[in-house]
Amino acid sequence: MRIFDLIPAGGIVDDLRSETKEGVLRELSDAVCRAVPGLSPDHLASVLMDRESLGSTGIGEGGAIPHGKMPGIDRLIAAFGRSRGGVQFASLDGKPARLFFLVVAPESNSAGMHLKALARISRLVKDERFRRRLLEAEGVEGLSRALQEEDELA
Repeated sequence: MRIFDLIPAGGIVDDLRSETKEGVLRELSDAVCRAVPGLSPDHLASVLMDRESLGSTGIGEGGAIPHGKMPGIDRLIAAFGRSRGGVQFASLDGKPARLFFLVVAPESNSAGMHLKALARISRLVKDERFRRRLLEAEGVEGLSRALQEEDELA
């Protein structure tokens, strides 16, 4: 599965400004909804916060994979954001998250692809070399290149 192929144009946010979990989810929701007409950023952020209430999607090592299911979309969609300062995300290791992969799946018939995407992203975030590459990348172009090149290695 190629993660970069799930990210629409404008779906990479280089410098997340928020310092809270809800703020980060809002920024990433805005990025997804600008690229996918018909999706409401308020509704998507609400779905993501509801999912967070079940347990944090902060997986540790500076990464988080907020995710949820939305009506009105027909395919898996992702976004990526980087926070230079980090955001407390109730991660498993207690450390701030700096790398965020948001995954939005269709409400029905998507469990397999959704789980596959989450597993792939989780493996990527656990890879120290890849994390360092994302943290050191220059701007959106550098982040895009890092994501694309990692997909080509898979």
